[in-house]
Amino acid sequence: MDAFRVAIAKRISDRLPQLSVEQAYSGVDYGKKGVDFTVALPRFRLPGKPDELAKSVLEDFQPDDFIALIREVLNQIHTLTHDSPSAKPSYGTNTIGLGKKLVIEYSSPNIAKSFHVGHLRSTIIGAFLANLYKTCGWEVVSMNYLGDWGTQFGMIASGFEKYGSNEELSKNAIKHLYDVYVRVTKDADADPDVKAEAARMFKRMEDGDESVLSRWREWRELSIAKYIEEYERLNVTFDRYTGESQVGKKWMDTAVERLDELGLISDSNGAKLVDLEKWKLGKAVLRKADGTSIYLTRDIAGAIERWEKYQFDKMIYVVASQQDLHLAQFFQILKLMQFPWADRLEHVNYGLVLGMSTRKGTAVFLDQIIKEASSVMHDQMKRNEEKYNAIEDPEYVSQEVGITGIKIQDMAAKRINNYTFNWDRMLSFEGDTGPYLQYAHVRLTSMERKNPELLPLPPPSQIDTSLLAQSGHARDIAILLGSYPDVVKTALKTHEPSGVVTFAFRLAHAISSAWETLVVKGEQDVEKARARLWLYICARDVLGAAMRLLSIRPLERM
Repeated sequence: MDAFRVAIAKRISDRLPQLSVEQAYSGVDYGKKGVDFTVALPRFRLPGKPDELAKSVLEDFQPDDFIALIREVLNQIHTLTHDSPSAKPSYGTNTIGLGKKLVIEYSSPNIAKSFHVGHLRSTIIGAFLANLYKTCGWEVVSMNYLGDWGTQFGMIASGFEKYGSNEELSKNAIKHLYDVYVRVTKDADADPDVKAEAARMFKRMEDGDESVLSRWREWRELSIAKYIEEYERLNVTFDRYTGESQVGKKWMDTAVERLDELGLISDSNGAKLVDLEKWKLGKAVLRKADGTSIYLTRDIAGAIERWEKYQFDKMIYVVASQQDLHLAQFFQILKLMQFPWADRLEHVNYGLVLGMSTRKGTAVFLDQIIKEASSVMHDQMKRNEEKYNAIEDPEYVSQEVGITGIKIQDMAAKRINNYTFNWDRMLSFEGDTGPYLQYAHVRLTSMERKNPELLPLPPPSQIDTSLLAQSGHARDIAILLGSYPDVVKTALKTHEPSGVVTFAFRLAHAISSAWETLVVKGEQDVEKARARLWLYICARDVLGAAMRLLSIRPLERM
């Protein structure tokens, strides 16, 4: 499709020499119903009336051959999906970030607390961004910065002596440690001595007391093993599991010293505060009165250590908008410390998930949400006995459809918006939902199974795409397929998964509208049937690419 946009941009530049081809290209957009491309000339703020400028561009205009447009798009998809130089499907990829390195921190749950749905948005958006940057040529280091240090571990360490069980720990470390934490927190609410004992226990950890640290290391390792299972289900992988505990003391001390030299540190009952009022960011605690670190100090030191290790071109933190102030303080402190790379840090924020619980209104742990979503999908699949019996692994399929429902509901709107978790909508096969998207992909995949007599298809050069050119539906699908590389580039600028979700639904709807008229099974003209099948196969390849970009595993049967 770029070839067509470049051709239009050249024509505009030829007629309006004050615009370069690059400038003109930026103004060529995809059209709607019946129009292939549009150009909004007023955006260029050129002298003269827009109507007259448009007239001069359109003089002697000859439309390009639409047959060529369809062939160009389908050829490109076929070549980059099945004959790619990298041997991996690469339609929609680009080299914008070639030679650049991104470090991205996302998910970041707290050890000893179950994978809470509050971390789900960070995980889903972060996985999308990691995939997106890789697709655009960046080298990506995905990092899970675990909440594995702090006073809550003092609470668990003291509570484990009273409520801990090694047997329960080996069964499910995260759940058992969470249960211990809940019980000891309840004790602390009633008895201040419990909280004081927890603080003393954490101080022992920070001072390197091996008798406490050895237990903590065991809990950490068991918890990470459990998290890896959770992430595998979500189709998410990390290059590195790190955490607050991994941050060296050297840079934490240096941060306080350097800010003190700048005259920004004040003392409040023994605690160290940094004054950011000048930047309207208030005051932030860097060190508690007992000398123990706080997560802001650990974030500062962690960023410095990452720069030393990775020399990144950009580092992204995928963190809820509730933490906007914390991130702003953190970034400002690094700038005040005069690190030349401080402006390479970026906060990608997002709104809250409201009302996320099981259908009975209890617990908000992700594994329960996934189990329930899978169970509901499994029950729905059983209603069609014939299709159900054709599925090799119904448990796996129902889980994937359930997870797709969760992810699509999360990514469908702008990430900054809060959204209300809705069970009925999430698991519906109607409307713009995850199950509908999987169904669209499954139906496209079934086209080859249902038409074996047309396979193998001849080479693309021998498929007559002129037989598609008369169909408005084929035109709509081809235009959409051709726009996918631009959808990817736009997402890189906005960091919004919603644009890719919108594209996937537009494509699914265009295909759904075409089934009745662009028939393959039963079409007497074999050449026409082959051309249509090729169009559907290319649509499947692009829809699958968009779903994988969103970290969704496209299904072949359901």
